[in-house]
Amino acid sequence: MRHAHGLAQGFGSRVILPMTIVCAFLVTTSSFAQVPPRFYHKTLKNSNAFPILFEALSGNANPFDPAHTVSADADFEAELLIAGYARTFELFNRSATAVVLLPMGRVSSDLTVGGLTSSSSASGIGDPMFEFDINIVGPKAIGNMPDLMRYEPGFSLDLLVDLAIPIGEYDDDEALNIGQNRWFGRIGAPIVWQLGPWVPGKRTTLEFLPSVWFFGDNDDFVGERLKTEPIFEIEGHLTRDFTKDFWGSLDATWATGGKATLGGVSGEDINNIGVGFTLGYTITENISLTAGYMTTVAENDLEMDRFMISFTYGWNSLVEGIKRLGGE
Repeated sequence: MRHAHGLAQGFGSRVILPMTIVCAFLVTTSSFAQVPPRFYHKTLKNSNAFPILFEALSGNANPFDPAHTVSADADFEAELLIAGYARTFELFNRSATAVVLLPMGRVSSDLTVGGLTSSSSASGIGDPMFEFDINIVGPKAIGNMPDLMRYEPGFSLDLLVDLAIPIGEYDDDEALNIGQNRWFGRIGAPIVWQLGPWVPGKRTTLEFLPSVWFFGDNDDFVGERLKTEPIFEIEGHLTRDFTKDFWGSLDATWATGGKATLGGVSGEDINNIGVGFTLGYTITENISLTAGYMTTVAENDLEMDRFMISFTYGWNSLVEGIKRLGGE
C-alpha cells in the first residue's frame, strides 16, 4: 500500500497542475479577455475543478464589457468575483474540456465633462459564460495512469468556442451595467509549444491564443441600438517552472477591431496592447493558487490595470481512489 500511496502522490500533482489555471477562463468576461497561461495543458479525463477568481480593475472602460468600449473622460473601478466548474472528458479520442462560469461584482464610474463630474455604479450577477475546448493536434486523450505519466504536450493545437448568455443584471435606463443585454462569444485556436524536457521543475512552454470575438446587438442601450464589430485578439505566454510546484509566466495580449455604433453614430476601432505576468503555486495535490497583474501600454486608447488572484480545488475520482488505497 505504500507503493500505491506514492503513486497517488505523483499522479495527484500531475492531475491538479493543469487544472490550477482553470479559473483563468474567467478573465474572458473582463477587461483583457485573457486566458492565463497553462490553461490548455491536458490532464486525465474526467477530472473536475471548482475555481474562484477575484479581480480588481481600474481604467477608462467598463471591465464587464468584453468589447472594451473606451470612455476617454471616464474613470472606472470594479471588483469582480467569478465562480465556476470545469470538467475534462474524452471526445472522438481527443481531450476536451467544458467550463461554466458565473461572474458577479460591482462597478462604478466617474464621468467628467466640462469640469463637472457625475458618478454611477452597478452591482449584481453578470452574464454566465460557457466554454468548450477540444484538442485537434497533439497527444490523444489521457485515459489512464500510464498515459498521464507519459504525457508531454509537444506541439498541440485546440479549437475552442465561448458563449455568454445575456441574463445578467441590466437596467436599460443606465449606461453602466454588469450584464451586457446581448449575446457575445468567441472562436479561438489555443496553441501550446513545449520547449525542452517535460520534467517537473524544468518545464518551459510558449503559448498562443488567436481568437475572434463576435457580438450581438444591444437593442436597448439607454434607448438606442448598440452594435459592435468583431474583435481579433491574440495572447502570448512564455512560461517556466521555478520548482516542481511553483511556476511563472510573462504575458502579452493584442486586440484590434470592435468599432462600436450607437444610434447610427460610429466610433473607432480599438488597438490595444497589454503586458503582465502570472505566478502559480500548487499548495496540495488538490489545491492551487495563482496571481497575476496586467496593464495596457498603448497610448490614447484603452487604459486598464488588472490584479487577479485565484483559488482552485480540483480532483479526479481515479486518483482519489488510489489515494484511499494508499492510506489503508
